[in-house]
Amino acid sequence: MFNLIEKAVLGMAALRLFSGSVEIFAAILMLKLNDVGKALVVNSSLALVGPVILILTTTIGLLGLADKISFTKIFWVLLGVGCILYGVRSN
Repeated sequence: MFNLIEKAVLGMAALRLFSGSVEIFAAILMLKLNDVGKALVVNSSLALVGPVILILTTTIGLLGLADKISFTKIFWVLLGVGCILYGVRSN
């Protein structure tokens, strides 16, 4: 099965599995801490993980498609990711 999976797809999936594992660990940590203030700190720290994983996963995907799509389309995808990050940033 794994010999048929592209390396870029495998890398993207591995990053998402890592991200999901971090989220599950954070949820367990919140339950163990059993304090709203500490749970909020743990939750806020997850705000760093999400965008980093998004950028890395998108980068791997674009590198995997670099020979198949035009530079203009890559630019628009990166611009879209930038807009998402700008839209969800905290002030």
